[in-house]
Amino acid sequence: MIIRESNESDYNTIMMVNKAAFNSDVEPKLVSDLIADPSAKPVLSLVAVKDGEIVGHILFTKCSLEPSTDISIYILAPVSVLPRHQGAGIGGALITRGLEMLAAQGVDLVFVLGDPGYYQRFGFTSAVSYGFDAAYPIAEEHLDAWMVHILNPRLVGEVKGKVVCANMLNKPEYW
Repeated sequence: MIIRESNESDYNTIMMVNKAAFNSDVEPKLVSDLIADPSAKPVLSLVAVKDGEIVGHILFTKCSLEPSTDISIYILAPVSVLPRHQGAGIGGALITRGLEMLAAQGVDLVFVLGDPGYYQRFGFTSAVSYGFDAAYPIAEEHLDAWMVHILNPRLVGEVKGKVVCANMLNKPEYW
């Protein structure tokens, strides 16, 4: 399997992978909206290619923090794998490679709203426990799903606040 940055010619396939992975139109719309949203840039969009076919996709978009700080923040949303390839480690490989690339670019924090049992395997932990509030209100029973991966450990205890995501991500259907 090859993991590479996506390009324009991958767009339709990325939409199809997201639709199939989630059996929904919400995630493809999210990806399309974020790719087009100037406030999300720069984005990191990666695809997993197996036997010449795109079988997975992950998108990381730029965020900021209120109160304003001089740190680099991204959010992972979404990661998708074609159903027939799920459970084979493709999503994990996309997450790991994305985090490596973001760390190499000097990104400090990466957030995700997702299954804690899954994302903890990749170094994500409770964002609330570090004082990071989500961009959009999350029901208390789901607060453990709001997670952060700290790529720059010097920031622990030094920064906190509300994460401000791309304009297109600030819609209730995405939270």
